[in-house]
Order: sequence, then structure tokens, then C-alpha cells
Amino acid sequence: MTPLPPCAPIGVFDSGVGGLTVLRALREALPHEDFIYLGDTARLPYGTKSGDTVVRYALQASQLLVARGIKGLVVACNTASAVSLPAMR
Repeated sequence: MTPLPPCAPIGVFDSGVGGLTVLRALREALPHEDFIYLGDTARLPYGTKSGDTVVRYALQASQLLVARGIKGLVVACNTASAVSLPAMR
């Protein structure tokens, strides 16, 4: 496994734009960190989708952020957190 550079960003994922409030709080709490925000507005809301679909969408989003070299992932979407965290680990 290749080590990440010390300046690797933290990824923040939500099914839409509601997670921007989470991003704002993170930026206030961690002012020296860089962030990448992914809002999946094309497929929102996740709450109306099947569990399998939510897992698939969350895995796609998290894999996209991992490919961008993030050092950590914040799932700001309640539905994705409740349904997908075991699969994303």
C-alpha cells in the first residue's frame, strides 16, 4: 500500500447539498485541512432508494474519493451512513 502524502485531503460525501453544513463545521474545526466534497445531486434523494441501491451509490462515491487520494472519509448522508457503512469499510 502506497502511503498518502501528508497534505492528502479529507473526503466528504453526501447524497446532495445538505452535507455542506457538515463540511462547513469540519472546515471550522480543522482549518489547516483540505477537503473534497462530493454531493451526488444526480441521484438524490437516497431515502427513497432500496438498500442495495444506496450501498451501490455509496460505494461508487467512496471509491471515487479514495481514487482522489483522500486520507479519511466523512459520510454526511444519513441514509448512506445507516445502510452502507459496513460495505464501505
